[in-house]
Amino acid sequence: MKTFTLKTDPLTGEDYNEVYLRGRQLLADSHLNKASAFSKEERLTLGLDGMLREGVSTLATQADRAYEAYGRKTDDLERYIYLAGLQDRNEVLFYRLLLDHLDEMVPIVYTPTVGQACMQMSHIQRRYRGIYITPDNIANIDQIFQGLSQPLVNLIVVTDGERILGLGDLGSDGMGIPVGKVSLYVAAGGVHPAVCLPISLDVGTNNPRLLEDPLYLGIRRPRLRGAEYEGLVEKFVLGVRRNFPGALLQWEDFAKQTAFKNLDRYRERILSFNDDIQGTGSTALAALMTAMRIKKSRFQDERYVIVGMGQAGTGIAMNIRAMLKEEGLSDAEARQRIFAVDMQGLLIEGDPLLEGPQVPLAQCRAAVEGWRLDDPSHIGLQDVVRNAHPTVLIGVTAQPGLFSEAILKETAKHTERPIVLALSNPTHKCECSPEAVWKATDGKGFVATGSPFAPMEWKGRTLQASQCNNMYIFPGVGLGALVCRSSRITDGMFMAASKAISTFVTPEQEAMGLLLPEMKDIRKVSAAVAFAVGQEARNSGLGRLLDDDRLGFIVRRAQWEPAYISYRPGSIRHAD
Repeated sequence: MKTFTLKTDPLTGEDYNEVYLRGRQLLADSHLNKASAFSKEERLTLGLDGMLREGVSTLATQADRAYEAYGRKTDDLERYIYLAGLQDRNEVLFYRLLLDHLDEMVPIVYTPTVGQACMQMSHIQRRYRGIYITPDNIANIDQIFQGLSQPLVNLIVVTDGERILGLGDLGSDGMGIPVGKVSLYVAAGGVHPAVCLPISLDVGTNNPRLLEDPLYLGIRRPRLRGAEYEGLVEKFVLGVRRNFPGALLQWEDFAKQTAFKNLDRYRERILSFNDDIQGTGSTALAALMTAMRIKKSRFQDERYVIVGMGQAGTGIAMNIRAMLKEEGLSDAEARQRIFAVDMQGLLIEGDPLLEGPQVPLAQCRAAVEGWRLDDPSHIGLQDVVRNAHPTVLIGVTAQPGLFSEAILKETAKHTERPIVLALSNPTHKCECSPEAVWKATDGKGFVATGSPFAPMEWKGRTLQASQCNNMYIFPGVGLGALVCRSSRITDGMFMAASKAISTFVTPEQEAMGLLLPEMKDIRKVSAAVAFAVGQEARNSGLGRLLDDDRLGFIVRRAQWEPAYISYRPGSIRHAD
């Protein structure tokens, strides 16, 4: 049953919610609950008289009260639990608090703390958000979707929990990731929370810790595989298309082969993208664009070593390759500048372990002839750095300390200002710390990391590593695709998004070593990304034919601001 409808008064132009709940039910609805901020009139007309204390608070007063309670929490997991509880009680207040303290709270609601929360989700579960699709209920997907209380669904974030951050298979405990991503869509992009839906495809788990945990709340059997799994995903996508034909579907934290298969299979059939592949690649590309601008270098002047060729590493390599080709290089010339390293070492053509998108990234055998190797049967990272003379190191391996002092110093021999992107999450999985890079390069190296690190004083300068957070990309891409009503999301849209982000970095920020904008500007960055995506969609014939002024106006108008609007009682018989 729908609990409310967003409406506009034709006489006054006032936006309001027509509400179909009353009394305690209204207070229990996180989309609608204002708690002490319900006006005297609303309390009388919506059956709340006597259920609330006399005082009527403003949203600002409520936010002060909530922040005071937040400050009493003793560790990050307790802060996560508190914010999750607040979101379950009052979404407007939650997002007001989050936006007011973005730098402080993003690491709590998302990386790195969300990883810790997912590891313990069945032990800290309070209330459920989103929906869980399983092999046992997939046949009822239409009834499940039609039973949602929110008025619209425009944006879905879905995971099957198999590759949660750098933590592996967490089954349905991985639902913390779609919930967190939705929070970032709202806080950063301005997508209205009432149109967002997190989903878990609970298809079992192969994690023995979860299977043996008596408190685990997910399906307690091995993961569904093969044709049965693919059939479930197909039914899920068809259910989304039937019930929410204009919705954007974001694939999140699937295992590598599943992720690439889903992306390839559905990107032309439904408005969708994979943030781990495309979002990570686009964010990293934006950071590299800024570094090139500061160095006054071209992409083709650099040599890239990328370690960890899963979704993120492959996505980054594909984006660098696209940029090299935009600069005029051929496929062969681009390949000569990218050295991709995975579990088997450097990817070489003819390797039987090469998979799908890795094939065009593999080096030809002639490129490594004459290399001095520690072991002639294996070309490891140390060999690649010693022989390829990289100027850019990128790590997405979840192997802490992988970029050792020796590797960093060897890289620094071949460029005055090396670029190091140590992108693994959470913090303790990072390939190296920013401090290690600055010590190895006398403060000249550029650094971006997956999780936040504190600034460092170095010889009278303040150095700061950027957090290479997909939050700079996916909220704006999603907002832009939705407002321009694009039929699909293309690689060109992500390229446009990268360029828009890089232009936001100011000369003052560049002097500190920042490669990405500061978090305080995230709403403006997301609007710029959405605008760039809308332009690309329009110019490629996939989106609305809006001139730039109109497109910019619509993007700004679409960004929801956490604020209370008035409620008017609606007829309960119209609730569905």
